Amino acid sequence: MPVFLLTQDLVFPDPMHADEQGLLAVGGDLSMDRLLLAYESGIFPWYSDDQPLLWWSPDPRCVLRPSEVKVSKSMRNVLNRGDFEVTADQAFPDVIRACMDTRKREGTWLNEDMVSAYINLHRLGIAHSIEVWRGDALVGGLYGLSLGNLFFGESMFSKANNMSKVALICLARGLERSGIPLIDCQVENDHLISLGAQAMPRAEFLEHLRRGMEAPTRRGSWSNATFFHP
Repeated sequence: MPVFLLTQDLVFPDPMHADEQGLLAVGGDLSMDRLLLAYESGIFPWYSDDQPLLWWSPDPRCVLRPSEVKVSKSMRNVLNRGDFEVTADQAFPDVIRACMDTRKREGTWLNEDMVSAYINLHRLGIAHSIEVWRGDALVGGLYGLSLGNLFFGESMFSKANNMSKVALICLARGLERSGIPLIDCQVENDHLISLGAQAMPRAEFLEHLRRGMEAPTRRGSWSNATFFHP
């Protein structure tokens, strides 16, 4: 299938028209309106500094149901030790920049333009972060978007063993308590699969998305208490 070239018009092609790798469109911008339309349509940006702005909708889609997050025996021991503190929305810029530093070492996406765009979404109460601390040190975390009754996970990082897993488990528990049924993890990897993520056909994901967008988006800062570890 051809890759679509975006114009200045605020519109995306049908995500079912993405190519075999999931690439749907090229160009456009990272304005708030375009980003929100993208996520509401099952599309996300993912590109490197030496590439144009690329928009993706992979098939299958990696998703995690918060109620089905897997906590291994070793992770239960980590959680039970409790030698960390988990907060929400207390250090979003620090979290996304830590994710950027991790991704730069891997040579992939998340550049300054992306960071600025998601910080703006955080200021609007749409993008959120989970932080894991040891004392004053930020040792793990993740960020993503909450729209309708879905959460769109973007990236995570860990500066100490298992701390990104702690962040994701706490996110899942908090979302479950809040009635959020699905986390979009975009593309599967071993780390996500070990925590219970699974592949979902794109058409099925888009149907979940359609229903999820019928719920109102609850903007604003998240309560820390929701995300204390289980």
